[in-house]
Amino acid sequence: DFVLVWETVLWELSRQQDKREKGDLLKTSATIHRTWRKKFLDKLHAAGIRMEKHMTRVEKKVVHYLLLSAPWSVLCYYAEELQLRVPLQALPRQTSNWSASVLQQLGIPNLMAQEVPNLPLDYYTCPFKANKLHWFLGSDEQDTFFSTTQRHQILYEILATTQYGHSREREVGVDQLLRENVFTAAFPLHEARHHCPPWSHPTTSPRPLSSPSPTPCLSLQGPYKLRPEELAAGSLSQRQVLFQYWASWGKWNKYQPLDHVRKYFGEKVAFYFAWLGFYTGWLLPAAVVGTVVFIAGIFLIFNDVPSQEICMSKEQYWMCPLCKTCPYWQLSKICSMFMAGRLFDHGGTIFFSIFMSLWAVLFLEFWKRTNASLAHHWDCSEFEDIEERPRPQFTAMAPMTIINPITGVEEPYFPKRSRLHRILAGSMVIIMMIAVVVMFVVSIILYRAVVAILLSNSGYFWFVASASRIASITGSVVNLIFILILSKIYISLAHFLTRWEMHRTQTKYEDAFTFKVFVFQFVTFYSSPIYIAFFKGKFVGYPGNYLSFLGVRNEECSPGGCFIELAQELLVIMVGKQIINNMQELAIPKLKCWWHKHKLLSTKKAGEEGESVLVEQAPWVMDHQLLVFEGLFDEYLEMVLQFGFITIFVAACPLAPLFALLNNWVEIRLDAQKFVCDYRRPVAERAEGIGIWFSILETITHLAIISNAFLIAFTSDFLPRMYYEYIHDSSLHGYVNFTLAYAPWGFVRQSNTTCRYKAFRDRDGNLTLTYWQLLAIRLGFIITFEHVVFFIGRVIAWLVPDIPEAVEVKVKRERYLAKEALAENKVGCGSS
Repeated sequence: DFVLVWETVLWELSRQQDKREKGDLLKTSATIHRTWRKKFLDKLHAAGIRMEKHMTRVEKKVVHYLLLSAPWSVLCYYAEELQLRVPLQALPRQTSNWSASVLQQLGIPNLMAQEVPNLPLDYYTCPFKANKLHWFLGSDEQDTFFSTTQRHQILYEILATTQYGHSREREVGVDQLLRENVFTAAFPLHEARHHCPPWSHPTTSPRPLSSPSPTPCLSLQGPYKLRPEELAAGSLSQRQVLFQYWASWGKWNKYQPLDHVRKYFGEKVAFYFAWLGFYTGWLLPAAVVGTVVFIAGIFLIFNDVPSQEICMSKEQYWMCPLCKTCPYWQLSKICSMFMAGRLFDHGGTIFFSIFMSLWAVLFLEFWKRTNASLAHHWDCSEFEDIEERPRPQFTAMAPMTIINPITGVEEPYFPKRSRLHRILAGSMVIIMMIAVVVMFVVSIILYRAVVAILLSNSGYFWFVASASRIASITGSVVNLIFILILSKIYISLAHFLTRWEMHRTQTKYEDAFTFKVFVFQFVTFYSSPIYIAFFKGKFVGYPGNYLSFLGVRNEECSPGGCFIELAQELLVIMVGKQIINNMQELAIPKLKCWWHKHKLLSTKKAGEEGESVLVEQAPWVMDHQLLVFEGLFDEYLEMVLQFGFITIFVAACPLAPLFALLNNWVEIRLDAQKFVCDYRRPVAERAEGIGIWFSILETITHLAIISNAFLIAFTSDFLPRMYYEYIHDSSLHGYVNFTLAYAPWGFVRQSNTTCRYKAFRDRDGNLTLTYWQLLAIRLGFIITFEHVVFFIGRVIAWLVPDIPEAVEVKVKRERYLAKEALAENKVGCGSS
């Protein structure tokens, strides 16, 4: 059921037998670790856990593998304590893919469907009660009554709550021992296809630690790749089914076997992949519309009058210098950059911004329905409110107990006032870290300004002509590197603070941790795009009266405009980060696994006779060489940040949903391969949904509506163009001259040169009536855009019920049956 691993060196083994050790050696780390380990294992043995020990020698170290299994009596006790749900009655299988039903009704072949063998059965389930054992299906088969994931949960509960020292000093649980390096690993094995030798069955007597090691159960882990003789579907293990029908690249266009994922990895992992698949499917219409809008921009370029005016202006418009030492420049030089900006900045931008805002609302509303259906199907609809138990670490370290007002059971308790004080203290640390990020963002802004000045003074024509663009690109790259480094530091700090806050349940713990890290990541990843979209080039002043910050002149937008800069920034951060992450997810696990296998070649079994047996035959050794599963946070964070980029700044880059769709097709299979091939098997965890991530997605959706309104109003040229068409010339002839102001008289007299700059000012540098009229139009557009989109979003939310009608009927039916069961002195039940 579980494996504990630790390492010793040869000299330590000899000292274990030395009875003349001096007192000062007890203070050494190795001695303390041995003491803790012995106390911990003695308590496990006293709790009835059965153990068998194996050793292998790796160079100068000896690796100890302790195989743990729980007897039937222990399983029953903890199953009732943990309220594990077990089958009461089989139910007919239910299909949950709405697209499959629609295609079937339309008579269209479903290319996404696939027949996956060993489909898990549906059951009507109840919390386990030992005195009602005869009510449950399979109660006469003690070996298979509890699923492997339930056995893992029971063993982990025992390991996580067993003390090896003083609870006040947090000397409790296997997690703390792992942090102290007393154990190097603790994990359940990947599932077997066949039963193991009799010693591992819970109904047989245990083997003593000193007894000879039996022949290893070779099928305990089992290879995930298929051999030719195993092609018959009935002979596949669960892991092989997942590899063949889920993690295979050839299944990129098929439905994910979510029921199989849930059975093997638990509800929490299954909900992540269900959400990721749902999100990827919804990206398809967004990507299609975005691509059409982009292609429309390509055709509009050729008939765009302002673009033609700029490209054909030659020496008509001499522009004022972009910095103190920069030269005057011709507007015609930015012809290509201006046309590139028109790819993203045209009338289709308005339509696509509204489309994506409503798309995000619809996506979340329909995910709520899908989440409710899956939660009911997987029997976890009331998990967080009723069934979820306190975290083992919380149970071990809580200073007092209290009666749970919902369940009426006495539970460990940590005072809310003390937790609030800790949360406030942690918030101060988070604010300080965010302040560091803001300081770095400011330094990036100054970096861009300084680099632009240095390149403009370099004397090289290409550097002078592209100074602003080079400064912007290199600033984006430096910002990305900083984000990746600082996030590693902050995540470790957030883990420490969240543990210190003493949250009762695992869901609340993870929600608190997620909120801390996401706030930080939001600031780090979105600060630069927000600066370019809403602040850059807005507070620069005018020739002869330029504004400065810390002695450096405020940054202006590049000659092509801030819109093209924002699109460039999105491509560097979003696409660049996705490429880096995918390369890491593909290459790093493979390289680590290769290195571990390379070390196995020199690994021998440590026995009295010095047998030369490769430990590749031992499944616990093979699983030990796999990577540690560190949770789903990084997977969720990557996708939620992506969701923010394709909604908050989508007006600047209509191709963002397409890049996200292509990335996610790869991401699903990469993540599936990591879970099946590269990770040790995680302990299955129950969940009711995707947790606080849904609230974060809702917040991002609201921010996206506001952001797109401001982006179109103040960064895009759409409204000035509409104003010019309505007031002056519907053909837009003369629009370029309309947007350019003449340098003030004082600047002209000082420099003896007349130049132009982009603004609505008169020859004295004062804002013109046109500026104030446009400002009123912009503010009116923001109010109208937000109210219309929010209103339509509210109507959609009202029209689309959170829970499908079919699920509501099933829930009411189950409540009725539960009342009947209570009347007959049975237990309350639910479907799974």
